[in-house]
Amino acid sequence: MIYIADCDDEGKRLDTCLTEVLNNISRSKIQAQIKEGNIKVNGEIKKASYQLKEDDKIEVIPSVTEEVKIEPENIPLDIIYEDDNMCVINKPSGMLTHPTNIEKSGTLVNALLYKFKNNLSDINGEFRRGILHRLDRNTSGLLMIAKNNAAHEFLANQIKEHTITKKYRAIVKGVIEKDEETIELPIGRNPKQPHKMMVTPDGKDSKTILKVIKRFKEVTAVELTLITGRTHQIRVHMSYIKHPVYNDTLYGAGKGKVQTQEQVLQSYYLRFTKPFSDEIITLEIPADEKYNKVLKYFEGKEQ
Repeated sequence: MIYIADCDDEGKRLDTCLTEVLNNISRSKIQAQIKEGNIKVNGEIKKASYQLKEDDKIEVIPSVTEEVKIEPENIPLDIIYEDDNMCVINKPSGMLTHPTNIEKSGTLVNALLYKFKNNLSDINGEFRRGILHRLDRNTSGLLMIAKNNAAHEFLANQIKEHTITKKYRAIVKGVIEKDEETIELPIGRNPKQPHKMMVTPDGKDSKTILKVIKRFKEVTAVELTLITGRTHQIRVHMSYIKHPVYNDTLYGAGKGKVQTQEQVLQSYYLRFTKPFSDEIITLEIPADEKYNKVLKYFEGKEQ
């Protein structure tokens, strides 16, 4: 098996990453296989504690990986765009993008396997069939899916080169004074809380363009354009400038007066080049129920 580390894997230990990817194999077994030289990074034997970099090529000999079976599940998919090589899904809030050690059902991958069967890329293993990039469980919106490995590489290169336009809408705490702002703050993994990211001098360059849509007395509706695509980038950047995404309890917003399924954040706009062509595809979806619920509450308070 070959696994290519993406931006979400940046800074992770080699054994930790493979424990997530090879969900059916224990961390201790993975560590043993690394010591025996059965797992290599960019053709070289590394320690289990090696910290991954984006685009690292991890090679795992076949005997290490036991048979993995992710069950297809008949879960409705909101397909916004589709062609022979890819599709774009509107992922609902509350759905995991792919299975984990703890949750192996109810994810987007389970739904994709039912809909497309084997017509999904497998570059990143069985647990991430078709997955090019991820949205957090409680972030809704547009997500690109590759139906074959060639399309996966074509689209992954656009992501790497930052030629895809991704815009989010969010409601954040507090009143933002500037109409527009570019946030350039490096992001890395939080060493004390590995499930979180943080602004840190030795992190990766990260850039978010913020535009105010509407101000209220307690919150601001904003549009956020990702120039880079780091893990939790918007949530980390907004928290750092003291305007965390509404209801984002992981990054300090706390529970707001309007209860929703965590952060009020939606990937609503995508612009990319269609695989193996020069055609530009532009997609935009309306605000979801969570965003509208919070917006309606604060609009009502202004009247």
